[in-house]
Amino acid sequence: MTGKVLFTASSYDHLERFHKPYIDEFRRLGFETHVACAAAPERSDLADKTIRLPLKKRMLSLKNFSAAGLLRRAMETERYDLVVSHTALAAFFTRLAMRWIKDRPASAVMVHGYLFGKDAPIFRGLVLRLAEKLSAKQTDLLLVMNGEDLELAQRYSLCSRIVKVPGVGVDFSRLDAPSRERTRGELGFPEGSYVLLNAAEFSARKSQSVLIKAMQFLPGNFHLILAGTGDKLNECKKLAVRLGVSDKIAFPGRVEDIGGLMRLADAYVSASRSEGLPFSVMEALHLGLPVVASRVKGHTDLVEDGATGALYPYGDAKACAQAVLSLSSLDAEAAARRAEASVSEYSLERVLPQVMEQYLSLLRDREDK
Repeated sequence: MTGKVLFTASSYDHLERFHKPYIDEFRRLGFETHVACAAAPERSDLADKTIRLPLKKRMLSLKNFSAAGLLRRAMETERYDLVVSHTALAAFFTRLAMRWIKDRPASAVMVHGYLFGKDAPIFRGLVLRLAEKLSAKQTDLLLVMNGEDLELAQRYSLCSRIVKVPGVGVDFSRLDAPSRERTRGELGFPEGSYVLLNAAEFSARKSQSVLIKAMQFLPGNFHLILAGTGDKLNECKKLAVRLGVSDKIAFPGRVEDIGGLMRLADAYVSASRSEGLPFSVMEALHLGLPVVASRVKGHTDLVEDGATGALYPYGDAKACAQAVLSLSSLDAEAAARRAEASVSEYSLERVLPQVMEQYLSLLRDREDK
């Protein structure tokens, strides 16, 4: 079986970070692969062809409708056999482009976390849910990663074929490779300190401000690393100063060698409002770190409260601090073994064949018609 496949997403970085193994696998099988996204570099070997889209984060931006027009023309010209869409914005406008194509390609959508669940802002949630409902007829296969998204997809009948998969698969081997030895001292922390780590884009959804506020309720020997960049970074730095905890927090920016930081840390922490199936949490568990996380979808699928970490109500900084302190009641060695074992099913080598089988089954169904 061969043909032509298009992957779409809101950003090139998303495709390169999470979906390159699948693009490579399609190429290995003899498929011609194209990608369409925003922020694509002038030259790229990610796929056989790259289409640059003028996507903007604001849903009703005219640029997004222009992107849909570009996608429609590409689909009519290239005659794709399969289109695989990722991220809510790109997935909606990709399927919008299909509405006026008579013999459209097979359409698969992977959900990286619906943003209209119980903790979502009401108006935004309604808009995003409506967008998914309007796109249901252009969706032949819907892949979800966690229990809550599965329930939402089924409740609102967002596709006739809904399949839960264990994410996109994490390449744990990169964490097992040798990494640079890091010390608490180079981050400005005393060597005897208890170090918490969070690595994520600074955004409203990731809610790093909750972690900063939680530091007020922890003893002086507790320190926090907030790695990453993003729109909320400066705001978070100012909050740390205002609360008088800036000396307990390091902001190292974007870190490529995340394994080195995880080996330095004593626990991983997350305060997200919602998740799909977060790589960072799975990576931390793989390395035996206990995880303290907000009790939201994605986290509840991965963290066993009282066994591999602790969960606390979203947005509650004091409860977050109490959850961190509760880790002292865990048997560290037993928790580390349980943590590593709990994420073995999410490894890339186990997940990739499962997801590829779903994609290829769509193509087989198309051939049989």
